Amino acid sequence: MNSINQFDWIDFYKEFANTLLQYKNNRGILVEKVQKIYEFAGIYMPTLERNRKLIDIDPFTIFGLFNKSSMTIDNRNKIISTVANLFDIKAPIPTSFDGIPLLNNQNATYYYFIDERDEDDIDTLWELYESALMYADDSNSKNTLTVSQYFDLAINKKGNGNSKITMGLYWIAPTHFLSLDQRNTWYIYESGKIPIDLVNSLPIIEDKISASKYFEIVDKLGAFLGSDQSKLKNFMELSFEAWRYSEEINRQKRADEKQRKTKAKGAALADDDIERIHYWIYSPGKGAKIWDECYDNNIMAIGWDAIGDLRDYNSKDEIKQVMNKYYDPSRSYIHSACATWEFANEMKPGDIVFAKNGMHLIIGRGVVKSDYIYDSERKEFKNIRKVEWTNRGEWECSRQSPMKTLTDITSYTDYVDQLKLFFEGEALDDIETIETVYPQYDKAKFLESVYIDEKSYNTLVSLVETKKNVILQGAPGVGKTFAAKRLAYSMMGVKDQNRVMMIQFHQSYSYEDFIMGFRPSENGFELKHGVFYDFCKMAEIDSDNAYFFIIDEINRGNLSKIFGELFMLLESDKRGVELQLLYADEKFSIPENVHIIGMMNTADRSLAMLDYALRRRFAFYELEPAFESDGFKEYQYKLNNTKFDKLIECVKNLNLIIKKDETLGTGFCLGHSYFCDLDRVENNELDLALERLVEFELIPLLKEYWFDDTDMVIEWSNNLRSAIQ
Repeated sequence: MNSINQFDWIDFYKEFANTLLQYKNNRGILVEKVQKIYEFAGIYMPTLERNRKLIDIDPFTIFGLFNKSSMTIDNRNKIISTVANLFDIKAPIPTSFDGIPLLNNQNATYYYFIDERDEDDIDTLWELYESALMYADDSNSKNTLTVSQYFDLAINKKGNGNSKITMGLYWIAPTHFLSLDQRNTWYIYESGKIPIDLVNSLPIIEDKISASKYFEIVDKLGAFLGSDQSKLKNFMELSFEAWRYSEEINRQKRADEKQRKTKAKGAALADDDIERIHYWIYSPGKGAKIWDECYDNNIMAIGWDAIGDLRDYNSKDEIKQVMNKYYDPSRSYIHSACATWEFANEMKPGDIVFAKNGMHLIIGRGVVKSDYIYDSERKEFKNIRKVEWTNRGEWECSRQSPMKTLTDITSYTDYVDQLKLFFEGEALDDIETIETVYPQYDKAKFLESVYIDEKSYNTLVSLVETKKNVILQGAPGVGKTFAAKRLAYSMMGVKDQNRVMMIQFHQSYSYEDFIMGFRPSENGFELKHGVFYDFCKMAEIDSDNAYFFIIDEINRGNLSKIFGELFMLLESDKRGVELQLLYADEKFSIPENVHIIGMMNTADRSLAMLDYALRRRFAFYELEPAFESDGFKEYQYKLNNTKFDKLIECVKNLNLIIKKDETLGTGFCLGHSYFCDLDRVENNELDLALERLVEFELIPLLKEYWFDDTDMVIEWSNNLRSAIQ
């Protein structure tokens, strides 16, 4: 609460409030001044009346002109500076607006338009305004009665309610009026920051609260704020703290949601803290009608203006619902909701945008430079981002563009590569050549998250460095996939995902997918490079740095067919040796800085043994269940759950039985990763999570192991169930 400029808006707002009162009976001049505000500021005037023909206005709506949630700081400053000049305000221009409650742009006038409002609606607002200033000057019983009467009249007018009316009163006299906007109401009644006995004594908030209940809240909270019991000393400090704390909670909610999504996508990939550049295809209006404006002003813009600020919605489904309300209710709006959501929430600075016209013509390339902005002052296409357009022209693309206004095409690697080729020979912005700073990752961080000891880690690293090719094998759930990328990052020292590629083999995977082969194209067949070929060429250029090619389920593919003539080149002493490729008139080698890490599940009965010729080219490292490791024991200790402890002991005993079983053995033991991440489960849901783990993951595995021994399945199923009772 000690910021020098934190409340410097108060003096300006107070002087403007008193100045504005002079126009109560001269509103024709006031209307002219409002129009001049936008004319002089060079900003498009918002819709303040039917057909934009403004004939009357109230003082709260005028304050709302520079107190809207969707307004950019630049436009806010322009309007306030123009207001200061037009109304001869002497108080300094505010430099901070943090904590000031703001109107929703979709409900920014305090009156309905002329054919929907009553004749006295705007007059009533002026009477409330005047009586509120009189009350702030002298809070005697007469002034209290007058402001209360007009409060009840104004709050019951169409389109008004607690938030708007009390927010307007707070703007003009924040020492005497408390805003009951959404943030303040949450802070007072739900945040836990106000003493519970005081909260319980306050009137319940209704949609249109009465003046008597409102002033009861004001009086009780005012008394509390003036006491030694409160660190906050007035309504301004309370409003600021409600804003600050709600922002903190919202940031945490967004972080939790991001973590939840990361976990859903597979936290085992270890990429959750890496900002990846995404590629987008974008249509600047139908027929690219706003392309000139976008290019000249270094922006990109999308429409759907009727639904307002896209940040007001918490999901794509909410956007779909409001699109149905404001547009054609017979349409699904699945694609449009996705595009608008991604534009506001998922696109980020540094991403690459390709502008298009129609389905095959690319007309520009740019780099996103800002977060999402809702500019309510624009006539149309109010949802914008700043973009530095690096190229403009016309490039015919053989592949059809998506039909959406905006599409993330990052995963369509062939399409992205084709678009990149258009601009290879042209001067691009330096942003492409700026060195990216990646998160640091070392042995210590690896050992924090992967449950193996330091000695085992050193052995594994040594194998990768000397043999070049290592297969991590082991029972289900020992964390092979979890460890693979983390091992690569720890050896590189950074989480540079450009130097790590992960793929998964399957029965249909072929040499053509892996190295190169002929693929159908518009002109017949075309020779295409495979993922390993491209990866090796990239590593060859950057020979001073290690590269890691990770193959999940390596024993699911026909390895002789996939690797082909590269069998020989896999050997560590054959790196750099060139060999003639099957499909191309070129010689190819695997660079010395390429390391291959494969993963193999030893409990999969359906898989054939690895080709012996390939076996001798790989080192095999067995990952075992890590229930006895220091890391897992620490995790178990922190979880502090008796049922979990009993279940782990039961699984340890089960693994002893599996090891001794002649038909199974060590490779079929249950791994520790089945039991990880339970620390993210709410305490009241942990029992249910353990029950689901036993019933739907562990017992089905036992049925597969002992498919011909029903007694063993029953015995150990009962043992597992009993452990969590």
